[in-house]
Amino acid sequence: MSRLRTASPYLLTALLAGAAATHFLKPGYYDPIVPHLLPGPARFWTYLSGVAELGVAAVVGIPRTRRLGALAAAGLFVAVFPANLQMALDAHTTGSRIVTYARLPLQLPLIWWALKTAQWSRRSDSVA
Repeated sequence: MSRLRTASPYLLTALLAGAAATHFLKPGYYDPIVPHLLPGPARFWTYLSGVAELGVAAVVGIPRTRRLGALAAAGLFVAVFPANLQMALDAHTTGSRIVTYARLPLQLPLIWWALKTAQWSRRSDSVA
């Protein structure tokens, strides 16, 4: 379990940074899943979410700010849920509909992971 606690913030940082990079490298993938209720162009929200993921990754990656970063990651995972829901609602084929709806509950383990990382970071802060 201690290996998991040690690796968790680095893995979370890598996941967030990798996801952020895809927002800039392949924005066309994300633009269609921006919820239609958000004002302005979808590309703005695609880039903004990429910046948010990159910022959260940086905060998780710094030991002094790790707990705050992990809590922000949990919030970010909640905040992007509407985009995942939009993707499911807009799916055009039965196969893609099944995949996108099956993907929705996967946000829960990501939220749990971020919260656990915050909890473990708090414990290591109080020990140090």
